[in-house]
Amino acid sequence: MIFNLADGELLRHERGFLNRSLGRDHDAKHCSIGVFELAPGQAAADYHYELTHEEWLVVVSGELTLRTPEGERVLRAGDTVAFAPGEAGAHEVRNESTAPVRYAMPSTSEESRSVVYPDLGKVAVLGPGFFRMLELGE
Repeated sequence: MIFNLADGELLRHERGFLNRSLGRDHDAKHCSIGVFELAPGQAAADYHYELTHEEWLVVVSGELTLRTPEGERVLRAGDTVAFAPGEAGAHEVRNESTAPVRYAMPSTSEESRSVVYPDLGKVAVLGPGFFRMLELGE
């Protein structure tokens, strides 16, 4: 299967944006790439960082607002950013423009992973057939 990042078909996510997991489509074991399209005013995920999962972001078209520990900036088509595991890799993306934005997120894949949401005070623990959202403790 060949998928075009610029205009390949995406599916509606429960949060309202469009996306597709190419790793899932290809039954990939060690890496994946998610493709997302956000309408104006949409965000894909709350501010978060992965504990073991490395992620990248590649803007395919449009403008995307990126929040990291260093602050916020606008990314444009072709801009690429890496998010290392841990607090330094925290990020959130939003579409604050007036047009749709499409971006791809290549990442490593593990059967189990943990995602920390510092603004929410929560951590998600995921594994095969397992998902729990827990409160962060001291």
